[in-house]
Amino acid sequence: MTASKIVAAAASGAGSDPVDIDDIFSVDLYEGTGRYSGTRAEQTITNGIDFSTEGGMLLVQGRGTGTGNGARSPIFSTPELGVGNFLYGTANNAKNSDQSSTYANTGPNQYNTDGFKLGDERDGWGAANDLSTPDYVSYSFRKAKKFFDIVTWTGNSTAGRQIAHNLGSVPGMIWVKGLSLTSDWTVYHRGVDASNPEQYRLYLNTTAARVDQTNPWNDTAPTATHFTLGTDSYVNASGNTYIAYIFAHNNNDGEFGPDGDQDVIKCGSYTGSGAAGKAVNVGFEPQFVFTKRADGLSSWIINNSMTGLAHTGTEYHVVDEQTGASTSSTANMKATSSGFEIDSTGSGYNSNGSNYVYMAIRRGPLAVPEDATKVFDVNYSGSSNIERYSTGFDSDLNINTDASQNSSNYLLSRLVGRTYLNTATNDQAASYSAGIKAFSEFNDKVNIDSGFWGNTDYIIGWDWRRAPGYFDVVIYKGNDTAGRTIAHNLGVVPEMMWVKKVNGAKPWLVYHKDLAAQPAQKYLQLEESDALIDDISIWNDTAPTSSVFTVGDSNNHNGTSTNQVALLFASAPGVSKVGNYTGTGNSNITVDCGFSSGARFVLIKRTDASGSWWVADTERGLVSGNDHLLELDTASQQITNYNMVEPSSSGFIVNGGSNNDNSWNASGGAYIFYAIA
Repeated sequence: MTASKIVAAAASGAGSDPVDIDDIFSVDLYEGTGRYSGTRAEQTITNGIDFSTEGGMLLVQGRGTGTGNGARSPIFSTPELGVGNFLYGTANNAKNSDQSSTYANTGPNQYNTDGFKLGDERDGWGAANDLSTPDYVSYSFRKAKKFFDIVTWTGNSTAGRQIAHNLGSVPGMIWVKGLSLTSDWTVYHRGVDASNPEQYRLYLNTTAARVDQTNPWNDTAPTATHFTLGTDSYVNASGNTYIAYIFAHNNNDGEFGPDGDQDVIKCGSYTGSGAAGKAVNVGFEPQFVFTKRADGLSSWIINNSMTGLAHTGTEYHVVDEQTGASTSSTANMKATSSGFEIDSTGSGYNSNGSNYVYMAIRRGPLAVPEDATKVFDVNYSGSSNIERYSTGFDSDLNINTDASQNSSNYLLSRLVGRTYLNTATNDQAASYSAGIKAFSEFNDKVNIDSGFWGNTDYIIGWDWRRAPGYFDVVIYKGNDTAGRTIAHNLGVVPEMMWVKKVNGAKPWLVYHKDLAAQPAQKYLQLEESDALIDDISIWNDTAPTSSVFTVGDSNNHNGTSTNQVALLFASAPGVSKVGNYTGTGNSNITVDCGFSSGARFVLIKRTDASGSWWVADTERGLVSGNDHLLELDTASQQITNYNMVEPSSSGFIVNGGSNNDNSWNASGGAYIFYAIA
């Protein structure tokens, strides 16, 4: 996440101020810049997390094995440990125990009100900024009621010792680590046993199964105000110091989001099925899932939405692995609108009859956006090749093309994974390696290989971030059942939907609220310029709702075992507008979208007759008299020097009369549009 994240209110969470998940949790990707000697640099990660005022925990892992000691991530760092100090997730060492001195410049050396700063040296096992690794993922947890808390204490070897906390609810999971002695990480999890989880311990730094022991938790369940310790030396030896990381479990009692009533964290369990397609419902779409088999040998595994949880080519991270920090694989775990789905049948995720515990953290933001620049970006190279450009947010959807020549219009969705679709064809998704890059490289960046488009200089990229009331993406598997409902998280009724089969050559099916009087009986095709088509079977003659949309039994979008992607768009006040207008032929039409500074992006399609899906944007010239227009339904290069549209402070103007090239304003013509401020 980024400094430009959408927030519901003040991040302090004081009093009745609502808190967004983006205020208290962030997944960040970055390149290492430190080294032993030579050119090296500190770097600051700005992610909106207030470590300095509120406190919190930072977990850093190397992505891949690397060449230096930084490969032995993860490390845990927090202001409570002191600058330059850290703990290993992979080992039982005391705080910073294998260093000859405190390496304040090997990892996080400053905690800020909006993130953290990393030192410029690569040294010690705890390096979090190693140039030779070179890529990292970090997880920032901010202390907040009903989300996360940290406490420290000195042991006294007394059974029944109560440790107070400020979580404000009963913990769902607790990690305890001795700071002044060699000791394993002791873990409590509410899902480790159906009846008496307080009688068991897990070890964060090992693959061991649960152990039935009285001493760690004194066989006493935690409460909303404290947890209880026994005499175990790993948690309560006399004179030794300890730290506990305490995670909440929201059960319809979360106090997050603009109305202060949404859950953001779940600590639960599931029973493995041994069959692909195991679905786990947590009540929301997660951006972070932490899992462990409790009743057998298995690693602690992190899947996150920046590098994984997609439906192809995911990357996951092993917390207790000594020699490697991340692993790429097929999509073992996939995010769904209500939780996650497991396609693996192995013991690490889904052994038949086995018990698995998890912690899931909700995807943000939770509030409807108020600033379009936080959720939409247009980037046009214009005169030079681009390889990586910044959007100012973590993109969930990218469409890019070479405007200067006949080129495909490549569509990438973070949830679909490392494949691309083409808006100008009905082709199935294709994999890529060099060429177009995934979104999982670095924060705020979209990567397009400089060699992919050759030496052309006119690459255009449009990027969307998902947000309530604005834009959502849903992945689902077809089942050939008419009237099937697909859940989504848009939070409002979708006004436009694009649905495409991913693993087959089928058309792009488009729903728009203004397709005649009964839009659920009609559809358009994104890759075609045809007029609207009558077919009640596509949407099952059922209008979408604020929680689901309905599909028929067509193999195009609901065939058995087909993988489908649905892109859902809505009108967010002052940010986006889905609408329609009727052409005049002779006079200009001012389309009022409710914007304050005009539209940066306009998509228009004629629906009662043939007409392309035309796109104009301010980066290439949404101006008076010299429009640069592209068609999503063809591979043609952009056309220039047209006069079909011009800016207006409230939205855009469609030209008429002698100033009109007629493609967007034929007399009596029916048009739909989608505009973004």
